[in-house]
Amino acid sequence: MNRIDDELRSWLGLLVVLGPVLLVAMDGSVLFLAMPAITGALAPSADESLWILDSYGFAVGSLLIAFGAVGDRYGRKRLLMIGAAMFGLGSVGAAFATSPELLIVFRVLMGVAGATLLPSALAVLGTLFTDPRRRARAIGIFAATFAAGFAIGPIVAGQLLTRFWWGSVLLINVPVVVAFLVLAPILLGEVRATGGGRIDVASVVTSSAGLLTAMYAVKHSAAQGIAMSSVAAGLAGVALLGWFGRRQGRIGNPLIDFTLFRNPVFAIAIVTGFLPLAAWSATAYLAAVYLQSVLGMSIADAALLAVPGALVLTVAAVVTPAVVARIGYSAALITAHFTIALGLSLLLPTGTGGGAGWYIAATVVAGIGYGISFSVVADIAVAAVPAERAGAAAALAETGNELGNALGIALFGSLAAVLFRIHGPDLAPTLGETLRLPGLVSAQLDDARGAFVSGLHVVAATAAIVHVVLGAVAVRVLRSSTRGSDAASASRPRDALPSRS
Repeated sequence: MNRIDDELRSWLGLLVVLGPVLLVAMDGSVLFLAMPAITGALAPSADESLWILDSYGFAVGSLLIAFGAVGDRYGRKRLLMIGAAMFGLGSVGAAFATSPELLIVFRVLMGVAGATLLPSALAVLGTLFTDPRRRARAIGIFAATFAAGFAIGPIVAGQLLTRFWWGSVLLINVPVVVAFLVLAPILLGEVRATGGGRIDVASVVTSSAGLLTAMYAVKHSAAQGIAMSSVAAGLAGVALLGWFGRRQGRIGNPLIDFTLFRNPVFAIAIVTGFLPLAAWSATAYLAAVYLQSVLGMSIADAALLAVPGALVLTVAAVVTPAVVARIGYSAALITAHFTIALGLSLLLPTGTGGGAGWYIAATVVAGIGYGISFSVVADIAVAAVPAERAGAAAALAETGNELGNALGIALFGSLAAVLFRIHGPDLAPTLGETLRLPGLVSAQLDDARGAFVSGLHVVAATAAIVHVVLGAVAVRVLRSSTRGSDAASASRPRDALPSRS
């Protein structure tokens, strides 16, 4: 009887943990469909629009590793409780923001809170499920939930925006946060690593500052053109990140253990966690604008078109562990890259006169690869290290996802902004701002929409080429290790990767 109660308690604990996981993933994409409404209400500039979208992802990605280590040392449940409360408060503040600057500030607060939730949530699964098979199943459900959150974010937003104002897409976080704060103390036990080292504050500061200054340079150059200030910021960001990387090899308790990347399967997996999110976030955001501002669809119709791809992505994440047991991690990683590349290429036939069908086909095909990447990366990351370092390892995998989400919008979104500025009617820096100008003639509207679609095509083609290249690299690098590491991973997942004692 006690065994049944313990098992039930474990699965109930998993359900409680999945609530914040779903929210953190959804909030990486929930504003995609809401951006036209936010633009109309708050009138952000071109670079403010990009910051609204990716300040959240930057905050999550730049602090995940640090908070993974904090949770290992000071307690994962405690960090989960604090982070959930902060996430709820940030959501309320963002929902009622009255200016772009205020919205960005609260999105950053939500990102900081999100960084406390993901690594601890995944690490807690190791304490809830001691049986390896049940733990693997729980990790698969975790990965599927995370994948589903990214996918359904725009869909949920579309349903809410047809009935309420744009802030409603953020207020939906509050009831889930309240339920977690009530149930977590009952179902989750406190866990911390023994003998963990102190958090290196200098590494936290330099990694975060380096990312933010480098991305500021990219975004400012895309919106305003290259200037000395943006060049200086870019150089400073690169220097800070370089110093951070060197410091990790010199200190005793680094935020990132780069020796893990000596294993080719692990290295390709982490890149696989980063690149698909970069491509997905950029094309999902641009496609949401395309459907509404170019094809003239309503929010509800645009959200409906995202449903098939979201379903395929979620199913792919769920079934991937079973598939991996047959074909191995290496084949799964390679399949993910080539499938995503094929899906992205299906966006190229879209045009100003139509393309909804191509959009659906693109999201369905690419969704297979996205689902594989979400599932495989989480599994490898947790299997790579001893249990007491699970928080830091999980943080490294989730950092790739979140930085991919933020950097995808920053880099690919900036590329699209540059192309619009070059090829558009030169009336405003973005399509949304152009469409709001009074007295536009049809020729100017056609030029603006055509320039935006050209930018979407270049972004999709560039991302597809990068995926093909990385897929080819994966074939070459993983060929020699496929038999040994995959056979081990199928029977004993931890043996497929280097472990630390």
